[in-house]
Amino acid sequence: MPPLLAVLATVAYGVQGTLQFRNLTARSWDLGIFTQLARAYGELRAPIVPIKGDDVNLLGDHFHPILALLAPVWWVWPSGEALLWTQALLLGISAIPLTRIAIDRLGPWLGSVAGGAYVFSFGLQSAASVQFHEIAFAVPLLAMALTALLRDRVPAAVLWAAPLVLVKEDLGLTVALLGGIIALRHRDDREHRLLGYALACWGAGWFILSTFVILPALNTAGQYDYTDNLGSPLEVFWPPVKWLTVLMLLLAAGLIGGRSPLIWLMLPTLAWRFTGTVEFYWDWYWHYNAVLMPIALAAMLDALGDRRTGRATVWWRERSERPARWMRVSAVALSAAVTLALGPAMPVLDVVRPERWEPTWRAPIAAEALAAVPDDTVLAVDITLMAQAVPDHDVQWLHGPNRRVPDCVLSDQYAFSWAGTPPPSTAVWAEQEWNETYREVFSDGGFTVVCRPEVGAHPAPAAG
Repeated sequence: MPPLLAVLATVAYGVQGTLQFRNLTARSWDLGIFTQLARAYGELRAPIVPIKGDDVNLLGDHFHPILALLAPVWWVWPSGEALLWTQALLLGISAIPLTRIAIDRLGPWLGSVAGGAYVFSFGLQSAASVQFHEIAFAVPLLAMALTALLRDRVPAAVLWAAPLVLVKEDLGLTVALLGGIIALRHRDDREHRLLGYALACWGAGWFILSTFVILPALNTAGQYDYTDNLGSPLEVFWPPVKWLTVLMLLLAAGLIGGRSPLIWLMLPTLAWRFTGTVEFYWDWYWHYNAVLMPIALAAMLDALGDRRTGRATVWWRERSERPARWMRVSAVALSAAVTLALGPAMPVLDVVRPERWEPTWRAPIAAEALAAVPDDTVLAVDITLMAQAVPDHDVQWLHGPNRRVPDCVLSDQYAFSWAGTPPPSTAVWAEQEWNETYREVFSDGGFTVVCRPEVGAHPAPAAG
């Protein structure tokens, strides 16, 4: 059952990504950014991402050196779509260890339901829906680390948790807290206690090093960009949407997961999100809850106990009586219900909606627009075709801070960055923006391509 769940989730999330990619669904510029990063690593270059700005090293934006593992992916499949399938695979794989231990602790039927509730949880669905982010690598690492801890394989838990510091800088705090939990949980075992302390130091050390040294050193502004997003500590508990998110997370842990010390692993992520002033940080429908889903299931399993030993964890007491069967069934039901309650809003349901499989009428026109741009040119493009343009062009964002003068501009009048008021003439707009002459070489379906006269642009295909 665990491998089957992994395959189902991988296919579902992968197909969802393919439908988005081919139907020009762009939730943000992130897929374009990470596609450009993957191309840089694939070409054995530093992760310079002009989409973010001139000479921007993405390792100065967030600390995610683990993304160098995308280089082989780019060699095999140089496309943003490959990143979507990579993320789908990582999310799917994470279900295997967690579902196996759920079956061991709860029995085949109940454990499989718990695994299914996890792998199609709102946190993983929303992550897949908003396309690729580095946190995809954290999900299986957390799943393996927490599963090993629940099986009392402390060295394995430490080894799986250690690479999390290479996924994103804030995860160093999660690793440090996990080390502290291990030390307290095994305070009577000197070897395991020392491993816990070592992991805590490792996580805290990398958080300090990455946030205060590496990121500012590689950042073009010489600072950590996201300190400006922090608000007052008094704003942590408001607006109410933050409480709704916490409730959804507790329900994902079956409520009883709140009795396990593992639930505290959510605090570092929730702390920076709820002190942030960016509304996307607070809610359930972005990718920020993905790393919390393995924690929710692990905490629930920890509190529900092991059927072989009859023991469960309540805070720091590991010899508590295992909850009754009705409590176990209720906990798993709550975990599943919090996602099912979203109903038609569940993003993954797009794969079973026939209308989502219908190609958008703009897809062939978009391909023609891209074909009208010569390869290897500097291209300023809207978010709509940003990821698609990366493999063959030196891409920057149409509205970005770049000082470079683009050879060509590809505008989409329907892109949300125009806020419903695109310029009457893309060529005139580009001339005013960069003080250069541009001529139109393609216009159809809302897409317009203009290029500088000296650029050997491909002729516009015939209309219709």
